Amino acid sequence: VQLQASGGGLVQPGGSLRLSCAASRSISSINVTGWYRQAPGKLRDVVAYITSSGKTHYADSVKGRFTISRDNAKNTVYLQMNSLKSEDTAVYYCNVRPPVLSWGQGTLVTVSS
Repeated sequence: VQLQASGGGLVQPGGSLRLSCAASRSISSINVTGWYRQAPGKLRDVVAYITSSGKTHYADSVKGRFTISRDNAKNTVYLQMNSLKSEDTAVYYCNVRPPVLSWGQGTLVTVSS
C-alpha cells in the first residue's frame, strides 16, 4: 500500500487546516495509521494515530486541537487541525504505525502571520 499526504498550506495562527492521507488500496486492513511531522531542524515525530477499530492517540502538544479520523469507504485518513500555532509548522506525513512504508514527500504546513 502507498499513502499520500495532501492539504497543507499557509495559515495564520489560530486558523484551521484539514490534511488528507489517501491510500492506494483499502485501508480497512491497516491496523494503525498515523500522522507524523518534521519541523525544521527537528526529528520526525508522531502527531496522532488511529486504529482499525477507531481508537485514537494524540501527542500531548496537539491534544484538544487536532482530530484524526478515517473514512474506509474513501480509503482516506484525515487530520483536522484547529487553533494552529507557529510551532505546528512542519512537513506532515502519513504512514502506518510502526512506520514501515516509504515516507513520500509529505505536505508542508506553515503557520505564520
